[in-house]
Amino acid sequence: MSIAVIAGLGNPGTKYRNTRHNIGFDLVDLLAAKYSATWKHEARFEAEVAVVVHQGRKLMLLKPQTFMNASGRSLGAALRYRKLPAEAMLVIYDDLTLELARTKLSVNGSAGGHNGISDLLTQVGPGFARYRVGIGAKPHKAMDLADYVLSQFSKDEQTILADRASIYLDQIHLILNEGLAAAMNIINQRKAISHERNDQK
Repeated sequence: MSIAVIAGLGNPGTKYRNTRHNIGFDLVDLLAAKYSATWKHEARFEAEVAVVVHQGRKLMLLKPQTFMNASGRSLGAALRYRKLPAEAMLVIYDDLTLELARTKLSVNGSAGGHNGISDLLTQVGPGFARYRVGIGAKPHKAMDLADYVLSQFSKDEQTILADRASIYLDQIHLILNEGLAAAMNIINQRKAISHERNDQK
């Protein structure tokens, strides 16, 4: 099953911009900009929607406007409207178990404590592809999880993520062009990324 829907998870509204939990929104914004696509609000999906054409086929980009914990309601409505199974969707979201800026591609597994994915599993079921972007672990174990994921990236963190933007787009195109299995073999390789390397002597 080829990917027909790419959804970025996040929370709507200016107060959530540049927060860790909104990195899914940020990446689908990058993808839409790459294709010079414009976002339109679709009330029937409770989402912002952009349509792009990649190698002759239409892709629907979505940003649910339901708030993170109800992402499944929005994306389930879009899949049902398009008469598509869960396997036709790629979901992009934040993962605090991955180092900042690192990515991982998977299909199966639990929600891992992510409320947006938990709701998707309930509303849509398993089978959708997951492109996870690392936001790093909480700086202090005692810190409230919601406070952390809703916190903003620092200037340094923003720079690291911006430097990786072209790599994220390349990896998403790899998924679209080569399929999940081939893309996993490349994306999931453990390689140090620039801010993890110790180049200083």
